[in-house]
Amino acid sequence: MTKTFDHGGGVRSLQVPIPDNPLGHTLVYVVDTDRGPVLVDTGWDDPESWDALADGLAACGTDVSGLHGVVVTHHHPDHHGLSGKVREASGAWVAMHEADTAIVRRARGTRPERWYTYMAEKLAAAGAPEEHLTPLRTARRRTLPGLSPALPDREIVPGELLPLPGRRLRAIWTPGHTPGHVCLHLEEEHPAGLPGHGRLFSGDHVLPEITPHIGLYEDPDDTTVTDPLGDYLDSLERVGRLAPAEILPAHQHPFTDAPSRVRELLTHHEARLTDLLALLATPLTPWQLAVRMEWNRPWEQIPYGSRNIAVSEAEAHLRRLVKLGRAEAVAGSDPVTYVAV
Repeated sequence: MTKTFDHGGGVRSLQVPIPDNPLGHTLVYVVDTDRGPVLVDTGWDDPESWDALADGLAACGTDVSGLHGVVVTHHHPDHHGLSGKVREASGAWVAMHEADTAIVRRARGTRPERWYTYMAEKLAAAGAPEEHLTPLRTARRRTLPGLSPALPDREIVPGELLPLPGRRLRAIWTPGHTPGHVCLHLEEEHPAGLPGHGRLFSGDHVLPEITPHIGLYEDPDDTTVTDPLGDYLDSLERVGRLAPAEILPAHQHPFTDAPSRVRELLTHHEARLTDLLALLATPLTPWQLAVRMEWNRPWEQIPYGSRNIAVSEAEAHLRRLVKLGRAEAVAGSDPVTYVAV
């Protein structure tokens, strides 16, 4: 039986499992409107996850066919994965920020082989050893999760109210985790009377106990030089100033005192940047930096796919340090190395 929770004021949540993932599940929120329930995120596209979503909706007194719309905080498969199936079963609209919709559109047109080649080239440029690159260069799988996501049919416009009849749900653009990540501000008095400004569906932007992955945006057909960590830190401060009474995140559990959590996250990333500068006393490739960084387990115990994510996170921090003028690429190095300035 899917675990559900009534948050009051016409908002419920249900747990949709993520297969083989330590996060365990995505919290999908069901928001009552005058035209029927609207989902905030949908969960991973997997038969067990679909059944959990259906069971959870039944426990909330509705079903998939009765849904009016889906608001997607960002394009990752544990959030957007089931959107297409929900739309097919209900006729509900699916809304997403245009920056993430563009990624969905490109992903749908990208062959898996292109992704493998792109990742191999990217990791080689970051200094990955040959034994790490070989599986990507010899991959023969024809499908990858998240490469055929549903194309949204509505755009979430930052600063504007979403079309939820009888509710006031405003989109806040919070790039960093993805280019088009949005938080959703329910501008209504907290049902328990908690002090603050409404409630915030925070997606993966602000979580109570873990820091979201901030890496370079993986996109074979977009060569824009981005600064995801800088975007994330700016977005965090925006949420801190908003001071919602309660945060309703996509993982773990709801919590209060958003400004305090924002300060913790800002402090965490500043400390991480400081630690990286110490490591960069001698020139290092992004791969070498990732190996030396502090993770939640020793590098030898980090699975293959997670190492790719770790390197992307190291690169995002390097890009931030370069932009701040605190590190620079070593001229002529191949693969490129970076050193503290």
